[in-house]
Amino acid sequence: MEIWVDADACPVVIKDILFRAAERTKTPTTFVANHFIQVAKSKYIKFLRVHSGFDVADNEIVKQITDKDLVITADIPLAAEVVEKGALALNPRGELYTESNIKQRLNIRDFMDTLRASGVHTGGAPPISQSDRQSFANNLDKILAKKGKSSKI
Repeated sequence: MEIWVDADACPVVIKDILFRAAERTKTPTTFVANHFIQVAKSKYIKFLRVHSGFDVADNEIVKQITDKDLVITADIPLAAEVVEKGALALNPRGELYTESNIKQRLNIRDFMDTLRASGVHTGGAPPISQSDRQSFANNLDKILAKKGKSSKI
């Protein structure tokens, strides 16, 4: 398993959790963004800079992943492509996207886009809370623990 991070909008606190998890579990982790971001120095962590442009980072992640990988993203269309390829997608609030919930998330996203396009102010997502961080860390640990068990089989 490798971890791929849609790093352009990934909160710093989530990046820090990922740095520690990659080192602790020796899991290759790649942060993908179209601008430079600082990553921890580790043989398990790397940064992949892509060209600027709409969905360039997302497209690179989809191109690189396998069905054994985990993608960290809040981007629902990217998560849908990841799930379609058979990989796992986890958002920074700790929600695992699955075949059973991704269509509903896409519908809600599209509905909110339609509201915003018609001039309705929908507000943004609230800041990452302590419970969001805990949920993310717990679900990441569960996924990585399963990786550890399956690699020993």
